[in-house]
Amino acid sequence: MKKSWIALLFIFSVSAQAQTYETHYARPVHDVMENVATMFGVKFKFDSNVDTAGVMLPYADFRVRPYSLEQTLDNICKHYDWNWWKQNEKTYKIKLYEYPRRHENEGRQMLDWLSAKYSNKEQWEQRRALLIKEVRERLQIDAFLDSCVKDQPVILSKIRKHDGYTTQNICLELTPGQHAFGTIYASLKKGKKPLIVCPDGHWPSRYRDDEQQRLATLARMGAVCVDFDLYGYSQSKDEVGDHHTARAHIFQAACGLKLLDWMLTNRKDIDTTRIAANGGSGGGTHTVLLTILDPRITCSAPVVHVASHFDGGCPCESGMPIQLAGGGTCEAELAAIIAPKPLLLVSDGGDWTSTNPELEYPFIQRIFSFYGAKENVRNVHLPNERHDFGPNKRQAVYEFFADVFGLDRAMIDETKVTIEPAETMQSKK
Repeated sequence: MKKSWIALLFIFSVSAQAQTYETHYARPVHDVMENVATMFGVKFKFDSNVDTAGVMLPYADFRVRPYSLEQTLDNICKHYDWNWWKQNEKTYKIKLYEYPRRHENEGRQMLDWLSAKYSNKEQWEQRRALLIKEVRERLQIDAFLDSCVKDQPVILSKIRKHDGYTTQNICLELTPGQHAFGTIYASLKKGKKPLIVCPDGHWPSRYRDDEQQRLATLARMGAVCVDFDLYGYSQSKDEVGDHHTARAHIFQAACGLKLLDWMLTNRKDIDTTRIAANGGSGGGTHTVLLTILDPRITCSAPVVHVASHFDGGCPCESGMPIQLAGGGTCEAELAAIIAPKPLLLVSDGGDWTSTNPELEYPFIQRIFSFYGAKENVRNVHLPNERHDFGPNKRQAVYEFFADVFGLDRAMIDETKVTIEPAETMQSKK
């Protein structure tokens, strides 16, 4: 107890003593942040893993810039490997440093730096070839694919018939004892159909209502869709450990590639000239990744994902260092690799995609213009919406695939979709 009191008295004496070179002008960081909040008329929220109790800040007052709150926060936060994030005009959140997340102005600087690297189709295609090569290497996808089970044992459920479409569960063994679990949604229309591979995002499960509504509606419109569990989510959770691992990054990419292989090899109703990837949030990350890894994909629709200042906060999106490819890249440049094939960006005002209209979309349009195909990329921006895969975002996807694949708009009616229970959607091994 005596030692605790001595330590406490020392802290008080340091904070109360004269500010001099000998004391490193140190003050409690908590007090400094309170002073800064008062000076600029804002408030700070601290993430649960940011602890300011008893922490002294050297050269405290010299870090304050009375003309700039954000420079002041930079000077304080970087000393502790923290970062600040503006939530609104009056509130800032203090968090630990996150390597995949940057400020919007850093995204703008990155796009300016990248834009200077190419001014025509030839220069861009040299850059694109380098990115594709290094993304594959940094992801280590080829070694992983070589380790996959040969002949891909597959278990299919009975086909379930609905209004204008069918569903069928698929269980594909990827590596020994580990599987890709998914569901195939197929149109009842005759003839060859486009295929849409749909990586899932960090939603509760692939059985949720909005995913069934989207994939079933696309099937009713004339497509075949296949989705699959995230690594360590839903059924996959019983086979693997923590989702928050670098292996999830590789495994999920391999799921998309192997399911695409199987669908093209074993289904005779697929039009190989019409292959798409479509997913939201983390599924948007893997939508972009699939377009980099597999040139058979002819169009892409990442939803609430693409940004120049955020690479995806989960290791399943950034667990392998693919953003270091080509000396440094970002999701906007990676999304543009599909040019001049059609690309849809769906963004909103309530997440990191809020900058799409003024930053990422014009950047990507410029790359498409190298091919005279600027019109092949579109951005549907919903400024009053937040991060989800809601009705307006799904409608944007339906309209895009109706235009690109000639799907039937008359079949856009989500009330015709049968929402199946999770136990029905689960694949049996």
